[in-house]
Amino acid sequence: MSDAFDISDEQQDYSQYGLEANPFPYSPVPAEDPEIYCGQQHVSEKISSTVSTMLSTGKSKHLVITGKYGNGKSHTLKYTRSLLRDRDDVVVGYVAQPGEGFLDIYHEFVYDLGFNRVQELAYEYLASIARDATDANPIGASAMKSLIDEGDVLLSEIVPEAVRRLSDVTHFADFARAIVHMVYEDTNLYAWQWLTAEGIRYEQRKEMEIHSALDDDTMGVRAFTAFKNMLLELGYTGVFVFVDEFESIARLSPKNEQATLNSIRHLMDQNSSGLCMLFGCAPEVWQDVMSEYHAFSERIGEEVALKPLTNEHLNDLVSDYLSRERNGPTEASSIDPFTDEALDGILQRSQGNVRQALAICSRVLDSAIEENREQVTPEFVQESM
Repeated sequence: MSDAFDISDEQQDYSQYGLEANPFPYSPVPAEDPEIYCGQQHVSEKISSTVSTMLSTGKSKHLVITGKYGNGKSHTLKYTRSLLRDRDDVVVGYVAQPGEGFLDIYHEFVYDLGFNRVQELAYEYLASIARDATDANPIGASAMKSLIDEGDVLLSEIVPEAVRRLSDVTHFADFARAIVHMVYEDTNLYAWQWLTAEGIRYEQRKEMEIHSALDDDTMGVRAFTAFKNMLLELGYTGVFVFVDEFESIARLSPKNEQATLNSIRHLMDQNSSGLCMLFGCAPEVWQDVMSEYHAFSERIGEEVALKPLTNEHLNDLVSDYLSRERNGPTEASSIDPFTDEALDGILQRSQGNVRQALAICSRVLDSAIEENREQVTPEFVQESM
């Protein structure tokens, strides 16, 4: 046995700082559902205005959030998503990056919703049909599922009418059939694969009486629009789509980049109500899009820029993180054990980059514990780096 390594599962004791644990992330990648948002007021105000406009008027509105790598674009998008997910009148999907074209955006959006959520929406739609076409009065997906499982409502009674009505609403009969097949045990996986544009064999499509394949950007735009129109028919206010790392479109060939932007533009043109898209994008790429693709950038209309942290932002950020792990009231400063001067040093070293600042705080706090320091001073920050 080598004694070169000293590996232990014993947890570090942070009680000397009045903390239960190190509150800072070791790998400062945005959490899926962030609890803390320390952004900038002009950014939160612009996002709030964009989101609120769609919620209050139903009219579509879109926004680009720009900022350099590590300045909090992903965190901002995910935090906004976590707030909206609490509402039961909207559907929210997150796209980590736009991929090779709009079909990838559509695929990631539906995948983020997940099989269970899409199946639930299918049951919701069947419930609306059952209320009109039968004596049953199911309210919601679970009530509809129970009626079908118990044989109180037969699918053969309501499915033809559901497909007909949903085809009228979406102008896409194949989409209507795929949604309805989400409730059939023997075909729901095929329906899911078709709805997510993963591609299925002709025989599987034939079993569901689906004639087309979701295999290009045009079909992706059509399917997304159909999905949104179904939601509006069900009484939802609309759909929110968060597209992160939008700058990666710059890696595409000029032809594919233009095709992707054109598809998003067509989506916006076809959905003047019930759609809100928020993009996270590097500023230099967004400037190129603005100058080269006017027809697309005019549809967005607004941009808001995340700037590097200031002293005040960093102070608030560190205080918020520390307060999560405080094990009781403290008479000390809200940033204890960090001094104001230490945070100045961290700000300078990170150049105001949120991701780097959090990583430095995490590393320095662990070093301070190991060396039994009462406070984190600027000199100690310098030593720890």
